[in-house]
Amino acid sequence: MKELLLLRHAKSSWDDPSLDDFDRPLAPRGKKAAQRMGREMAAAGWIPERVLASPAMRTRLTWLRVMAELGESAPIADYDYSLYMASAETILTVIRTVPEEVSRLLVLGHNPGLQEAALGLAGPGSKKEPLGRLRAKFPTAAVARFTVDGLWSELGFGAARLTHFVRPSDLGQG
Repeated sequence: MKELLLLRHAKSSWDDPSLDDFDRPLAPRGKKAAQRMGREMAAAGWIPERVLASPAMRTRLTWLRVMAELGESAPIADYDYSLYMASAETILTVIRTVPEEVSRLLVLGHNPGLQEAALGLAGPGSKKEPLGRLRAKFPTAAVARFTVDGLWSELGFGAARLTHFVRPSDLGQG
């Protein structure tokens, strides 16, 4: 069985209106949320073998903070320009390129495509409570965890089971 983690970047800063969207850094709240999510993922044992991420500044900085909490076994991210503001279909296409020996994959990206991909992937056997929260909103720094029985190369919408959906607000202020 494979595991797929979809992580939305942490809250970005709008303090400098001269920056392009691609170059926006994390807001202080986003920095804290990314660290909390990294600690939660480490505690749950959700340490990916491979990370595919949008190369935007806010996704890079999110992964650095999450990775620091995961420890030495956390991989360096592979940045893929096609994941910047990607549609659900593009996200699925990128996932299908992952080598089959990878059993736990993390994709780090942006809404609305990430939420659409997560909702599209959630098939029969998905847990109702996490699915309901995912339908309502995929907030910044949240992570959706899926189990996948088949091959990455054959993954389609409706072919994964949503098991967890963790938002920074679920973790308290620590």
